[in-house]
Amino acid sequence: MSKIVQTPRPPYYAVIFTSLRKEGDHGYAEMSRRVLKELQGQPGFLGYEGARQDIGVTVSYWESLAAIRAWKENPVHREAQQAYDDWYADSRIRVCKVERDDS
Repeated sequence: MSKIVQTPRPPYYAVIFTSLRKEGDHGYAEMSRRVLKELQGQPGFLGYEGARQDIGVTVSYWESLAAIRAWKENPVHREAQQAYDDWYADSRIRVCKVERDDS
């Protein structure tokens, strides 16, 4: 990913996933490719931005809370969620309503 996502006029939603990775891959790279491929076709998905140094931060943008709930139940995403303990020492998910977007 090499650009800032062009989002629609608010309101829309942001899901902020903050994580500390464990040492080793443990299947992370392959699952990440699968999840990103699946995500591109998910209804209501607007895009994502991410960065990783010591702490990783990924922000995904969504049209609605219903779209976020549907992604949470996506079979590929659920499979990835079951492996979180293999990949992350710690993680948090925060859901926010974007009411202002200054570009």
